[in-house]
Amino acid sequence: MTKSDGKEVWQRDEVQSPCINICVVHPQARICTGCYRSIDEITQWSKMTPEARAEVMEELPGRASDLTKRRGGRAARLKR
Repeated sequence: MTKSDGKEVWQRDEVQSPCINICVVHPQARICTGCYRSIDEITQWSKMTPEARAEVMEELPGRASDLTKRRGGRAARLKR
């Protein structure tokens, strides 16, 4: 008899969320600056099929270029 640590109960064969806990939505692109998902993708993630999740995951790397970096934020604006 092998000893179980109980973790196998919680393991699933599914595409995991790309969330990295940096949840800030870019105001123009309307995607999360942490995981690059849209608001709709984030809210629907738990209801998506594994195939739909895999499609989103394939698209994410290309979305980074959609974000324009803020140059200094509020401090830079105040110096002008």
